[in-house]
Amino acid sequence: MPSASCDTFLNDIEDIVSQEDSKPQDRHFSRKHVVPKVRRRNTQKYLQEENSPPSDSTIPGIQKIWIRTWGCSHNNSDGEYMAGQLAAYGYKITENASDADLWLLNSCTVKNPAEDHFRNSIKKAQEENKKIVLAGCVPQAQPRQDYLKGLSIIGVQQIDRVVEVVEETIKGHSVRLLGQKKDNGKRLGGARLDLPKIRKNPLIEIISINTGCLNACTYCKTKHARGNLASYPIDELVDRAKQSFQEGVCEIWLTSEDTGAYGRDIGSSLPALLWKLVEVIPEGAMLRLGMTNPPYILEHLEEMAKILHHPRVYAFLHIPVQSASDTVLMEMKREYCVADFKRVVDFLKDKVPGITIATDIICGFPGETDQDFQETVKLVEEYKFPSLFINQFYPRPGTPAAKMEQVPAQVKKQRTKELSRIFHSYNPYDHKIGQRQQVLVTEESFDSKFYVAHNRFYEQVLVPKNPTFMGKMVEVDIYESGKHFMKGQPVSDAKVYTPSISKPLARGEVSGLTEEFRNRLGNHLNSVPHTSAANRRESASSRMVLRLQRLHQDFALKMSVGLALFALLFALLVKMCYGKVYMETCVWNVSPSGMHRKSLPMKGSWQHFENSEESPPSLITHKLSKTGFV
Repeated sequence: MPSASCDTFLNDIEDIVSQEDSKPQDRHFSRKHVVPKVRRRNTQKYLQEENSPPSDSTIPGIQKIWIRTWGCSHNNSDGEYMAGQLAAYGYKITENASDADLWLLNSCTVKNPAEDHFRNSIKKAQEENKKIVLAGCVPQAQPRQDYLKGLSIIGVQQIDRVVEVVEETIKGHSVRLLGQKKDNGKRLGGARLDLPKIRKNPLIEIISINTGCLNACTYCKTKHARGNLASYPIDELVDRAKQSFQEGVCEIWLTSEDTGAYGRDIGSSLPALLWKLVEVIPEGAMLRLGMTNPPYILEHLEEMAKILHHPRVYAFLHIPVQSASDTVLMEMKREYCVADFKRVVDFLKDKVPGITIATDIICGFPGETDQDFQETVKLVEEYKFPSLFINQFYPRPGTPAAKMEQVPAQVKKQRTKELSRIFHSYNPYDHKIGQRQQVLVTEESFDSKFYVAHNRFYEQVLVPKNPTFMGKMVEVDIYESGKHFMKGQPVSDAKVYTPSISKPLARGEVSGLTEEFRNRLGNHLNSVPHTSAANRRESASSRMVLRLQRLHQDFALKMSVGLALFALLFALLVKMCYGKVYMETCVWNVSPSGMHRKSLPMKGSWQHFENSEESPPSLITHKLSKTGFV
């Protein structure tokens, strides 16, 4: 039955409007009397919000990152390279851990305490809900540790891809890049040396001349991470040194797991490298050699003595002996005897008068007897090393020494304490009071009361905090000495020597921003701190371009995944129809120049691809399973 509302015929849809409704002209008249309320906008807050997106933003390239590094100078160099690349890409490197969005923890595996600090930092980061990326020797050597599960890891040879790993971690993905860099099947030294970096000290450049070593010491865990010897070519190292001097560096440290073994894998040698480097060291700048094991310097003693005589090379060498007992050295597989060590030290002390020899000793190695330890004590008392690193033995998991019968903990502590007492019983610098020396000033003391300089023999000299001294050669009179330092008073009539090098970069400024790197990032880099409003706006504009760029990449990725799924369905259809199909996985390389497809045979897992030599330079990564996306 039709309703009453349908009884009346409607000429048009507009007839639905009742007579009580306001007419269009009434609404127009009422609009004239509407006065909009002025809402004041906090300009400062607006600018701040423009530059600082919400804390839960997942747009990479705008977060704050805190970097912590443990261990040797090689590890510190890796940390500087990672900081430089991240800062160049737009991330802010902060010294405030609680203020950071992501913690990049660069670990050391030499001793148990170093790994304990690393593990505790991971736990603290998780408690504070920080994103975490792990680097260094611990995750490289033992990536399957329980406390590393589910966390992003970047291998020691993959630090040039830190931006990608951080980017994916911020998006909530877990990425592990642990592969080795190879060229035609030959292992390379590692990441390129011309990458951007932020030097902790703008006056000091740390150059890794090789990675890995030729030894197989039974106590060493670092070999598990760094692998066998792989040296950088001489021309690349010389170019890196030149670039450093052009950026105001006045001191270069050469570092590696064993500098003495340099070049044996590429048909070269350490002296060949050093003679090339001294040619490019400007007057007033200095070169410091890193650690070298005795076996690899014995055949170069004559050449090394000549190099250490060079006025632009510190007369300093770090030669670890570890023990003065041949029995213990044999158990350590150190490949030399105590007589070899003494021969190296005696020769250099004779040919390079005043040379500083630093050494390492391990107390309480498995099987070390009281007689073995007394041999080590006699060596220290005989040579009175001015720089001695005393280490209590720690069994590192996975090493042969960890399976040996251990010396009781109390005995190890007692021997360490005894050797430390002997070391502190003599003062190596007392005889230098009254001498006049030239020193190179490079840093500030821990207590901030002095500047720290080093003389010809790399001995530490404290000088007054005069800003004009920093990075300069200063002539001083030694008036006081301590166990680890001397104090020098600048000579009043002496000229402060300015090395013939460029003005150093500001602290925190990115070095090595080559045109190639700028082009790779789309010319949206800003290497100086953003202090002014203009700089902040410029930074925000750059980040906006990067955001658009990433949105484009994400869209392209989704399209590629869709096409891949379509192709798979089509292939299955063909198989059903014709009984034969060829399947392959599709991997898309993403770079500023665009998307490039790369086909690989299906081998089962994503982890396999990451660890293969086919790993592309830039990859949009996602959590994968053997069958596809998770």
